[in-house]
Amino acid sequence: MKLSIPEFIQKKRDGIPLSAEEIKTFVAASLSGEAPDYQVAAFLMATYFTGMTLDETANLTRAMVDSGERYDLSKVKGVKIDKHSTGGIGDKVSIILGPLAAACGLKVPMMAGRGLGHTGGTIDKMEAIPGYRAVLEKEEFVKILNDVGCAIISQSATIAPADRKYYALRDVTATIECIPLITSSILSKKIAEGAEGLVMDIKVGNGAFMKRKTDAMILAKTLRAVAKKAGIELRATLSNMDQPLGYAAGNALELYECIEILKNEHINPYSLSSVDLKELTLHLCAQMLEIGKIVKNLAEGRKLAIQKLQDGSAWNKFKEMVKAQGGDVESLDEPWRYMKSEKVIEIKCKKKGYVNEIQSESLGRLLIHLGGGRNKVGEPIDHSVGFFFHKKLGSMVKSDDTLVTVFGKNNTNFTEVEEKIRQFIKIGTAKKTAPKLIIEANVK
Repeated sequence: MKLSIPEFIQKKRDGIPLSAEEIKTFVAASLSGEAPDYQVAAFLMATYFTGMTLDETANLTRAMVDSGERYDLSKVKGVKIDKHSTGGIGDKVSIILGPLAAACGLKVPMMAGRGLGHTGGTIDKMEAIPGYRAVLEKEEFVKILNDVGCAIISQSATIAPADRKYYALRDVTATIECIPLITSSILSKKIAEGAEGLVMDIKVGNGAFMKRKTDAMILAKTLRAVAKKAGIELRATLSNMDQPLGYAAGNALELYECIEILKNEHINPYSLSSVDLKELTLHLCAQMLEIGKIVKNLAEGRKLAIQKLQDGSAWNKFKEMVKAQGGDVESLDEPWRYMKSEKVIEIKCKKKGYVNEIQSESLGRLLIHLGGGRNKVGEPIDHSVGFFFHKKLGSMVKSDDTLVTVFGKNNTNFTEVEEKIRQFIKIGTAKKTAPKLIIEANVK
């Protein structure tokens, strides 16, 4: 790169397309320390405001892949298909979907992330299981994929290290909601991990990074185009995030909800039927099975997924995976053992009416404030804090119905939390139609 680093940033700031060589050199400088974090942050912010062309995005993705090693999964027998979500409040699909797809015959090399912005992360949720190891050496990862069929791991230090740096900086510099950065972050990991196909769940709504369907469509098409250049088949679904997915938000609580679905039973006093969570999981699993040619069509894929969920195969596969990754399998049968919230309160409805609005992003940020997420890179989180939402959009409520159960710490200002939750969940007299869960089943 003939440009100096400040000139490189200026070029991006002014919206002038960057060459493949310039991007490659800057990514290398980011890792060597030649470009310190404040300059990387400036580049991320410039990209946030001026965007990137498709070629720039593809070149950034390639440079991020090349910044580390690529896993060779040729020794893993079977078709390797992964899934990724852009994130939302209560989005816990991966925890169910990975073992379910593996039970159906796929190999699922799931390299997942930690919490980003106001949304939770799959790895943080899985680490609520005592002993669970999300960081695995490549050889162990390959062995678990062969023996079990799925593994949910965090990004290793050798896989797309440039993405690790950019991902952490985006989380604390308000540069998350940027299509080129989202695209390169997702695909650099998936390409490097060795996935042969990818199913994307792109969230749309007030609790998603993509608030508008038009932006989500652009992201879906960008992901498809860049994935195609890399030789990966990608399917994209747009799903609604105007309310939490399922009923739980918070790491251990969400894991608990997943266990219920995997076990086909209600095992806690707050249980409700998580129809939306289960429906979206089945839809995405059917897509994975069709891409992997396990089934001939989506209908056949859905039927197989339902069968493997109902007959206990997915639950057994989940336990196999947890055991292989060092987790305490016995705790899965009694998950209250790791639900260590110091204090639990119920917030009651004050009037009769209907739930007409849930400000999901605000609820996600409130959860972070309680300790369930991060404000700084590397900050520890409290797995035990969370919310259980007893009512969904369109639900009728009566006075004294429980609206939300809050799991917190003894020093939590529950009066303030209750005030905020009442602001974020609106009760009206007229019933509004609940939003459609799947907005676009397969973006072309």
